[in-house]
Amino acid sequence: MSNANSTDERERADEGEQGSAHGAAGDRLSTAPREERPETDTGAGVPAMGVIGWARWFWRQLTSMRVALILLFLLSLGAIPGSLIPQTSVDEVKVQAFKDQHATLTPIYEKLQLFDVYSSVWFSAIYILLFVSLIGCIVPRTGQFVGQLRSRPPGAPKRLTRLPAYTTWRTEAEPEEVREAALLALRGRRFRSHEVGDAVAAEKGYLREAGNLVFHLALIVMLIAFAAGQLFKSEGGKLIVEGDGFSNTLTQYDDFRSGSLYDSDSLAPFSFVLDEFVGTYEESGPQRGTPRTFEARVTYTEGAEGPERKAVIKVNEPLVVDGTKVYLIAHGYAPVVTVRDAKGEVVSRSAVPLLPIDNNITSTGAIKVMDGYRDKTGEKTQLGFKAFFVPTFAGQGKGQMFSQFPGLQFPVLALSAYHGSLGVDSGLAQNVYQLDTSKMKQFKDEDGELLKKMLMPGEKLELSDGAGSITFEGVEEWASFQISQQPGNGWALTGSVAAIAGLAGSLFIQRRRVWVRAVRGADGVTVVEMAGLGRSESARLPQELGDLAAALITTAPVAQEKPAAPDATHEAGSRPVHPAEAPAEGAEK
Repeated sequence: MSNANSTDERERADEGEQGSAHGAAGDRLSTAPREERPETDTGAGVPAMGVIGWARWFWRQLTSMRVALILLFLLSLGAIPGSLIPQTSVDEVKVQAFKDQHATLTPIYEKLQLFDVYSSVWFSAIYILLFVSLIGCIVPRTGQFVGQLRSRPPGAPKRLTRLPAYTTWRTEAEPEEVREAALLALRGRRFRSHEVGDAVAAEKGYLREAGNLVFHLALIVMLIAFAAGQLFKSEGGKLIVEGDGFSNTLTQYDDFRSGSLYDSDSLAPFSFVLDEFVGTYEESGPQRGTPRTFEARVTYTEGAEGPERKAVIKVNEPLVVDGTKVYLIAHGYAPVVTVRDAKGEVVSRSAVPLLPIDNNITSTGAIKVMDGYRDKTGEKTQLGFKAFFVPTFAGQGKGQMFSQFPGLQFPVLALSAYHGSLGVDSGLAQNVYQLDTSKMKQFKDEDGELLKKMLMPGEKLELSDGAGSITFEGVEEWASFQISQQPGNGWALTGSVAAIAGLAGSLFIQRRRVWVRAVRGADGVTVVEMAGLGRSESARLPQELGDLAAALITTAPVAQEKPAAPDATHEAGSRPVHPAEAPAEGAEK
């Protein structure tokens, strides 16, 4: 007995040694991650990733969908100040006016580059990072999608009862016949399907991922189009009085802006003449003064020697010539005045555009006579008149001199006269609508006050001491045009349409898989199992599976069930279910 006991003890000791050896070997062969303390350079417990490790980590973060959405949100957020704050690239006059009115905010806005949002460092950084992020997302996903298109749907799982949509029945038809009918039915519904073993595997909805990729590619196209539009764009304004014209050269513009890569030699060669501006307005009711007709009728020539053609430019209906668009953006009046000197000789006769200040086209401006005028002593000097014009005057004693209607019903021009130096010889640019009177003297009336008078067409203002006169001859109309060339607009529109189409596809197309298994049971009767799995949430999957089962049951009708023993159950724990007897979803779990 003692020998037997000692033998048992030795065996147990040997088993313990083998178990410990096997355990060590098992630890070495285990696929579980080993919990080892990473070596560190600093000893602070932080892994030493190195330059390459940090670069990989940054790239993974940048190309993640979460970061792409954050950058897209930041880009939209960054565009808000560009819409609310005047931009230098759009209107320098408004920017300067904003700076004059907000002396406290101006230094802060300038440091944050809020007057040049779209060319600022921070907006460009967001823009470039978003561009790189989208490319980093699309390239690997495109490769995966191509691989999915080239591959076949996977085979059926071992237990179809575990899928969310499932149905089964028994039939007298042969398994091969059932699988062939299932293959035809699935292909008729545009499923990619093939037979794998004892089942038919099918999949549908690949265009969901295609729509997702199209959406992201469209975003890249829109970003490229936006960048091209900013770099190669040109945009300028021109005010033209009826009868005058414009030629598309830099010297003809009143103001001109272009992108940093724009070449002025690429201006499209064309010209046009403003034949007539036609504006009509509602004359009564709550819409009184609302424009009904607002169009510029022009004669344009494409190229240096092209034929003359007629065109009508309306709001949002530009004239398009060789990729350049001419927009009608504003309208106003230009009183025609004649200035005579002390001898009665005509010094100047011109239509002077005035700037509208309200919706009824109450207008203000300045009339400047820079050359050709001599006073009564024969000395050369310059004349200046502050002008205030209303196309429809309410009449004397009926409130302030503001227009009551935008149409020319009762035009009145109010003038006040000055003489001296206009300051144009200093070389500094001047606003054509403002009169600098710092170096000028007032003409005085009989009471010693500033000489001023309201004139109707045909009336004139006599200057003091026989210095001459100015006559209000009539009124002509002017129109302001914006001539712009945006090379990326077509691509931006294409990208926008493609983005909407891709987004719709990714949202409404449902990707799903269907398997149909047909095997012969132990009693010789074929058992048909059908199950579906949606790759995304889809309420249509059970209904679609039910429709497929109804189509297949015509080929593989339900077999008549034989009475079964009370304890006889289906493999899944219930008797076989006819598709019409129970819904497809959850019929067998």
